[in-house]
Amino acid sequence: MFRTIREQIETIFREDPAAKGVTEIVLCYPGFHAILLHRLAHAVHRTGLRLLARIISQFSRAITGIEIHPGARIGRRFFIDHGMGVVIGETSEIGDDVLIYQGVTLGGTGKESGKRHPTIGDKVVIGTGAKVLGNIRIGDNARIGAGSVVVHPVPDNSTVVGIPGKVVRQRTDQNDPLEHGKLPDPEGQAISDLSKRVAELESMIRAMANEDSHKR
Repeated sequence: MFRTIREQIETIFREDPAAKGVTEIVLCYPGFHAILLHRLAHAVHRTGLRLLARIISQFSRAITGIEIHPGARIGRRFFIDHGMGVVIGETSEIGDDVLIYQGVTLGGTGKESGKRHPTIGDKVVIGTGAKVLGNIRIGDNARIGAGSVVVHPVPDNSTVVGIPGKVVRQRTDQNDPLEHGKLPDPEGQAISDLSKRVAELESMIRAMANEDSHKR
């Protein structure tokens, strides 16, 4: 348990430049509290004491604003930055070294039974407010842009943005950070391309009209 706590504190120092000391992390980081309480709830859940596990998770939700079902399986060095409004469903599986921001949902798409929540690979970053829905896999080193809604599998080393989420970049640098201000905007690019094409057509029509008037 002490090893888990130490590793979690080291993870926060690595991922959050605002972290100034161990005491601050232990007392003031809801993501830290939520993860440790989930580890406890998950251990209780595996013993078959499902109600007690849910009580622990509900207590965690009340004090942190982060809802993690005790059945969810979470790897090592998982970090929830800020965390308010995060929801992680029962059959979610999360790999090692995953970073998610506030408002993220790992949810289902309906009332299906069995495996109905996402599987998140190692070293994935999921931006603020993103929704990853259904029994899909998000590949290792993937980046999900803020506000995206992802309902299809994502390959390794991909960057996904939009509603619905689309792969806009395949990266070779596995340590490439998620820079929200530099993400491609496929819808904006499509509108820009369309506007450019319309301007070209208008120019062609004017040229043809001028040529016709000269002939007269």
